[in-house]
Amino acid sequence: MDTFLKKLLRGDTTIWIVYGMLCVVSVLFMYSASSTLAYKAADYYAPVMQHMGYLLMGILAAFAVHFIPYHVLRPFSYVGLLVSLVLLLMLQLGLGVEENEAVRWISILGIRFQPSEVAKLSLIMVVADMMARIKDGDAESERLWFRRILVIAIAICGLILIDNFSTGGILFAVVFAMMLIGRISWRRLLPIVLVGIGIVIGVYSLGKAMPELCSQVPVLDRFPTWTARIDRFFVGEEDVDKYIVNDKNLQEKRSMMAIAGSGVVGRGIGNSVQRDYLPQAYSDFIYAIIIEEGGLIAGIFVIALYMALLFRAGKIALKCDTIYPAMLVMGLTLMIVFQAFVNMGVAVGLGPVTGQPLPLISRGGTSIVITSVYFGIILGVTKQIKEGKHEETAQPQPEDEVPVVNLDDL
Repeated sequence: MDTFLKKLLRGDTTIWIVYGMLCVVSVLFMYSASSTLAYKAADYYAPVMQHMGYLLMGILAAFAVHFIPYHVLRPFSYVGLLVSLVLLLMLQLGLGVEENEAVRWISILGIRFQPSEVAKLSLIMVVADMMARIKDGDAESERLWFRRILVIAIAICGLILIDNFSTGGILFAVVFAMMLIGRISWRRLLPIVLVGIGIVIGVYSLGKAMPELCSQVPVLDRFPTWTARIDRFFVGEEDVDKYIVNDKNLQEKRSMMAIAGSGVVGRGIGNSVQRDYLPQAYSDFIYAIIIEEGGLIAGIFVIALYMALLFRAGKIALKCDTIYPAMLVMGLTLMIVFQAFVNMGVAVGLGPVTGQPLPLISRGGTSIVITSVYFGIILGVTKQIKEGKHEETAQPQPEDEVPVVNLDDL
């Protein structure tokens, strides 16, 4: 049986275990956290069964993708990026589906999905490809590809940022981290940091100074919301209102109540109290439910799973003989881990509310399937490393030797 599984599930065993454990944790706590959805559907099992269906789709996607050599997927990343760009522009033209005061979904033939999820995957793959094109020790090559990466990243992240500031910010942070790991010089990266700080200050100041004007302008209408969230986190509330739960602080307060009532071992799976009061308990704040029911032990266990993924990805990247698979593995892993820690940080009060789901654990069809594809690609790289089918040279290939789309006209 063990031999059969090894033949069936190629790639790194640790990554498979982390992926499987995240899926198990997801099912266990989603069963409890989706109580409000079950009440609306008048069927307690309907939400968790739907969630399990998405997980099954994700597992099948990861299994299929991990058999595809990464060099085969490489040129399709540009196609995915172009499609993502079109879909994101459709959202800005009002052709999407609005939910929770934001237009982040596209519905095609009755299938609803988030274009930002496709854009995240495509952009990371394209950036990994461009990083691999930089010739070692060639300042002109570095300058050329750095500019191209920056233009594409700003275009995609900017479109995402309009309706989903946190997702756009996290994606750009991942691209920045990939350039940092890829040893892009600090004289090119430092201005990005300074500009980023300036943008955050500018958004906050504009939302604070002219909230009414911002609310009337489509591109700026989210600024007051972001400003209010930052104020609640950094400035806090008046002492009189500190212990009062209202519509503005409902998520933060209920999340803190869930964690405060947990202890070391928690209330037990299925015994959450706050799941019926906490908005998005099955999505943005599922980590609070995990801690409430599983206690400190469950909270640390989930953190350990994501950290194990990060450390293992680092080892896998070091085993790669070429730049592209190494950057691809690190980029996809950083996207998962960054998003996970932002979600968990919000749940425990270490950051303002962002609306980020917990990868593979929170409810969400597009997110689960695309995150599973991340795992499939990572596993595919490890499969090729094990089989010795990765490229022979450790040096990045020249532009004319890379079998991908020609970008000379960008």
